[in-house]
Amino acid sequence: MLRLRPYRLDDEAAALAAHEALRADDFPFLLQAPDRSWAEFVQDQRDHVYARTLPGEWPPGTQLAAVDDGVLVGRVSLRFALTNPFLLEHGGHVGYAVVPAWRRRGYATEMLHQAVIVLRSHGVDRVLVTCDVANDASRRVIEKNGGRFERLSAVDADGGPDRRYWID
Repeated sequence: MLRLRPYRLDDEAAALAAHEALRADDFPFLLQAPDRSWAEFVQDQRDHVYARTLPGEWPPGTQLAAVDDGVLVGRVSLRFALTNPFLLEHGGHVGYAVVPAWRRRGYATEMLHQAVIVLRSHGVDRVLVTCDVANDASRRVIEKNGGRFERLSAVDADGGPDRRYWID
């Protein structure tokens, strides 16, 4: 059974392997981790929940491991507020990634479902989720979770717009 939980020190090898597996997709698994030791990264994620040690204009939030039967299958990144123009237009409240070997098994749908529950527990009533216009799999995941299409965003750093959805 899939569950979201904070990263632990013993997740290092699996998380670094997932990061490498997603490198081919040019999609980072671990955000803000490459220049930190694993222990610092794990502590930072715990501190970010309470707005301690936040980089730049980033809001309180965290990254959580998505684990099924002890296996790291993905991650979610949560932002408890949209405090900068990038998050307001492109990043939204939640991002997710599934390790390629575990895709097409329903994990992303369940990860987003659980992420919305966590966000609500932190006072986020309306959840903004975005995806690349070409990412039909992510679009379906968002729509299965009740996401209602709002509009296409302005052009992002990758040169294309994102699809913007709200989950009430």
